[in-house]
Amino acid sequence: MNGETRYTIGDLARRTGLSVKTIRYYADRGIVPPTDRSPAGYRRYGPDAVARLELVRTLRDLGVDLAAIRRVVDHEVPLAEVAAAHAEALAVQIRVLRLRHAVLTTATRRGGGADELELLHTLARLSGQERRRLVDDFLDAVFDGLATVPVYPGIMRSLTPELPDEPSAAQIQAWVELAELARDPDFRAGMRRLVRQYAADQDVPGLPRPDAVAVVRDAVAPALAAGVDPTSPAADAIVATVTGRYAQLSGQSDGADLRRRLLSRLETANDPRRDRYLDLLAVVNGWPTGGQTAPALDWFIRALRGRMPIRNLRKLPHTHTEGPVL
Repeated sequence: MNGETRYTIGDLARRTGLSVKTIRYYADRGIVPPTDRSPAGYRRYGPDAVARLELVRTLRDLGVDLAAIRRVVDHEVPLAEVAAAHAEALAVQIRVLRLRHAVLTTATRRGGGADELELLHTLARLSGQERRRLVDDFLDAVFDGLATVPVYPGIMRSLTPELPDEPSAAQIQAWVELAELARDPDFRAGMRRLVRQYAADQDVPGLPRPDAVAVVRDAVAPALAAGVDPTSPAADAIVATVTGRYAQLSGQSDGADLRRRLLSRLETANDPRRDRYLDLLAVVNGWPTGGQTAPALDWFIRALRGRMPIRNLRKLPHTHTEGPVL
């Protein structure tokens, strides 16, 4: 012997907390080979065996395979290279687990069947190119014939979800639900109709102007906060403000025809899926959420209907309540 300390397998087990069986297995694989043997034939290990075993245990806890570990401890490859490769593999596994978690969480919340679960799984696993194709198809269907009008490319971009490369579980869940909306033919048809209503309101010389929903939202917010009853006399001034502003923006006079048109716009727009789409879009894109319009629309529709003669209400066209407005 050269005077160096020698450890038995039992010594190493006590120092490292590993079992004798595990250390013997590593020794047999050549990862922690014995330095020599005792006169009785038992394996003995040098001081570096403790450090090797600590490194092996750490790498195994991190999921590195034994073949890679042997190459590291034998200095065949740098530890940093193995760590980088393993970190990349773990990142892929994490993304897969997030997708699975999002699908199962969404399916649990909805209580759907096998067909819905399969659809959710498919939507969650779409590649970046496939997601873009789905979104482009949705926007093309909605903005067909309007994409070259200067104001609309910006609106289209504001409605485009961009799932990041490393999405959170919440972003994946939001994307799955948003993708379902984008594929819904009724939602697309309602959206297309509302886009054209918006275009009709914008068909007035001058700069782009806020749409009817934005006018109502801004005017009604204080009344909602104050708890004003839409059927009470206190709501008269708010109705007059909104109809007057809408008349100014659309280049018409405030009268029965304009109010019928405004009511039709708002009833068509009063779909909770609009708010849901925008909330999901905000989550996917990492934008602030909030700003729901449904409470304001509900309030103002009640207020306006209560102030229109019955004969004017009978002239209102049948309206759908599907799709968001811009």
